[in-house]
Amino acid sequence: MQGLRALVSLGLLVGGARLGARANFCASPQGVTGGGGAPCREYRAGGGAMAGGLKYLSQEEAQAVDEELFNEYKFSVDQLMELAGLSCATAIAKAYPVSSFTSSLPSVLVVCGPGNNGGDGLVCARHLKLFGYEPAIHYPKQPNKTLFENLTTQCRKMDIPFLPEFPHEAKVIDGAYNLVIDAIFGFSFKGAVREPFGNILSTLKHITVPIASVDIPSGWDVEKGNPDGIQPDMLISLTAPKQSARHFTGRYHYLGGRFVPVALQEKYKLNLPSYPETDCVLKL
Repeated sequence: MQGLRALVSLGLLVGGARLGARANFCASPQGVTGGGGAPCREYRAGGGAMAGGLKYLSQEEAQAVDEELFNEYKFSVDQLMELAGLSCATAIAKAYPVSSFTSSLPSVLVVCGPGNNGGDGLVCARHLKLFGYEPAIHYPKQPNKTLFENLTTQCRKMDIPFLPEFPHEAKVIDGAYNLVIDAIFGFSFKGAVREPFGNILSTLKHITVPIASVDIPSGWDVEKGNPDGIQPDMLISLTAPKQSARHFTGRYHYLGGRFVPVALQEKYKLNLPSYPETDCVLKL
């Protein structure tokens, strides 16, 4: 099993791995199908908020909410990262259950960036492993910080392989993985995409397996989106959707991160919907 996992982690296992629901995959921004169509139309029609009042945050508002969680409510970075990563893994398990894979190896490629969004991806990978998936991680710019070193150690100790090189041919990724998780850039992203992430995103634009983006599709403007960028099949908005989510046209949009205090929700008029029972995610 370890040898097979190593082959998958190196992107050399070609063939086999596919989603049973591939036939319904939204291949283009206009290709919304199934239950995701109506919500996608609502988001595209929205302004700062969609019908029902759910607010879309600007980049400045998202940063302000985050700062208050840290400074006023005394949440720690690793605390919120754990909650966010668990939310992402839970949403992914709902949208792409292991039972939907046609191969016996439910392989997932997790691409992590250098900031907190990448940390969310590491936590997500760890929980997906516990949920029965076989994640592999590509983490080309690892920060020299204890928090991220600890998250990396946790994944390695759970036998989650790290890819030293990114497979730059889309067909290799399509053949080796069922799903790609985009955890590269979050809502703090501005400016041009630097390497190696430019080449990574260029390759991801050409794959046919679904992409699930954490909070923001990487390379998108946080408020305006990016019609020429990657077009994920799934978006997991954390805390509250960002304005770029209005341009999301994939099948699955989930809200995650059930940790925002009521007073903070009211201050920023987030109008967050009620989560079902004890769930930490909600399909929008």
